[in-house]
Amino acid sequence: MRYKTLGKTGIKVSQMCLGTWGIGGQGWSEYSDEERLSAIQTAVEYGVNFIDTAPAYNSGQAERYVGNAIEKMNNRDKMIISTKCGNEFVDGKYYRCGSKKKIMKQCEESLRNLKTDYIDVYLVHFPDPEVEIEETVDAVETLKKEGKILHAGVSNFTQEQIERAEKCCDIEVFQPQYSLVDRKDEELIRWTSERKIGVMSYGSLGGGILTGKYRHLEQFDPSDNRVRYYPYFKEPLFSPIMELLKDMDTIGKERNVPVSQIAMNWATQKEFISSSIVGAQSAGKVIENCKSFDWELTQDEIDLLDKKSEILLTY
Repeated sequence: MRYKTLGKTGIKVSQMCLGTWGIGGQGWSEYSDEERLSAIQTAVEYGVNFIDTAPAYNSGQAERYVGNAIEKMNNRDKMIISTKCGNEFVDGKYYRCGSKKKIMKQCEESLRNLKTDYIDVYLVHFPDPEVEIEETVDAVETLKKEGKILHAGVSNFTQEQIERAEKCCDIEVFQPQYSLVDRKDEELIRWTSERKIGVMSYGSLGGGILTGKYRHLEQFDPSDNRVRYYPYFKEPLFSPIMELLKDMDTIGKERNVPVSQIAMNWATQKEFISSSIVGAQSAGKVIENCKSFDWELTQDEIDLLDKKSEILLTY
C-alpha cells in the first residue's frame, strides 16, 4: 500500500480508501453479512487505514458494518474513518437534510453506528438547496468544537460553495467524483489541492465500468446504482468508454494486470489526489484492488490515458 498526507489535516492515509456504499447493500449486488465484514477486514490486512461511509448508505447499515468490523478487529486508534451528513435514505429515496438540528442528530446516530466517540473526517455529503450553506457548515463547526469530529470537509460542492463554507469553518477535505470517465471537476480539484485541502475522490472505477466487466449494454433494474447514479452504462457514454477500455486492455496485457488496477493507478498517481475511494463487497475484490499499489504506470502510459479520456469531456 502507498500512503499520502491528507492535505492540511496532517493525517497519513492509504491511497486506497475503502468505500462502503456497496457494502451497505441497497442498490448493489447482494452479498452476505459475513462477506461484507470480511471485505472490510481484508482491506485493513492489506494496509488500508482509511474507510469512507455515510448514513445515507442504506439508512446507516454501511456505518454499522464498519463499526462492527472495527470493534471486532479492536483497532480503532489505527483507523481513519470518514462519514457524512446532510443526506439521508428513506423508503428507497435520498433526501437532502442540511439543517443544523438534523446534522447534530445525524452525527450522534453515526457515532452510535460506528461504535466510536469521535469521527476523524466529517463531510457534508451534498449541499441542501433548501438550507443556507452557512447553517449547514456551522453545525459541522460546532461538532468540531465539541470534539465529536476532528476534521471537516465537503463533498459534491462547487468552488463558490466551498468558499462560502470556508467563512464558517476550516474546510480541510474535499470529496469529488473523479476517474478516467469523469474528469469534469479536474480544475476544481486542482484548486482545492493547491489550497492544501485533502482530496479523497470517489467513483474511481466509474461504478464498475472501469473494471472491464461490462462490455455490452445491459439492462439494470432502475433502482440499481449503476444506472440510477452513473451515466456510463448507457449511450452516449458507453461506446466511447468501450474504446478507452481497448487502450487499457493493451496496457493490461503488457503488464499482466486487470484494467481496474490501471484505473486505480491513473487516479492515485495524480499529485492532486490524496486518496481514491474504491468500493468492494468481497475479500477477493478488495485484494485485487489493493494489488494496484504493487506497481505504477509510466508517465507515457498516464499521458496516453489522459489523451484518450479527453473525448469523454465532450459529452
